[in-house]
Amino acid sequence: MKFKKGDTVIYPQHGACKVEAIRKEDPLNTGKQQEYLVLRTVIGDMTLRVPMSKVDEVGVRPPVSPDELEDLVAVLAKADPRVPSNWSRRFKNHQEKLKSGDVYQVAEVVRNLAARNRDASLSAAERTMYERARVNLISEIAPALKVTTDEAEVYLDDALAKGVLKPVKAAKPVKAAAPKVEVPKVESDDDDLDDDLDEKPAAPAAKAAPVKKAAPAKKAAAPKPVAEKAEKAEAPAKKAPAKKAVAKKPAKD
Repeated sequence: MKFKKGDTVIYPQHGACKVEAIRKEDPLNTGKQQEYLVLRTVIGDMTLRVPMSKVDEVGVRPPVSPDELEDLVAVLAKADPRVPSNWSRRFKNHQEKLKSGDVYQVAEVVRNLAARNRDASLSAAERTMYERARVNLISEIAPALKVTTDEAEVYLDDALAKGVLKPVKAAKPVKAAAPKVEVPKVESDDDDLDDDLDEKPAAPAAKAAPVKKAAPAKKAAAPKPVAEKAEKAEAPAKKAPAKKAVAKKPAKD
């Protein structure tokens, strides 16, 4: 890769840098000069000197293109189930990703630590690593989008908010089940009848016929006084009139 003054390049562990010069130097006073790539970090204003013979070995590369940012956002959105639960293994794993200089691996570190930071479970060392990984990623997003570092930081936070930091929806309340109505069991001495009831479904109940209104009851005759009945019972029966005796005429001689 050819470099020229003013180019933006990515240096692993330090993020985006500006090429200040390419010149021969002997910074270690070895008595032998060699060609160096002189870089200045975009964030932190630090000067770095990389021997041109070791540029590829160190991992100096151009920043991502705007099209590659879509893949970067996809990495930030998808949680990684393979993150070690053991602190030392997790820290070493993230450290190796940062050293690789690969933007997608740096994005994985930011994503994983952002998810843990949400739960306030980052150690001091992991918090420092998280901030450094964020700076590296922001410094790479900025030249790709041609925006300021503040705008690039907003872009990163929005990508995380739509991904691993997306608020979890509250679970819908479960409706209480209607109380189960137990049908009383009909007791019967007839075992066959019980079996039939168990095997055959109950027939639907017939609709009751409409009840006709009863006709108004006739007024009962008022009972006659008991005394009147008694008088009639005690009254003597009327004697039939006696027949008058007819005198018989004497027979003639």
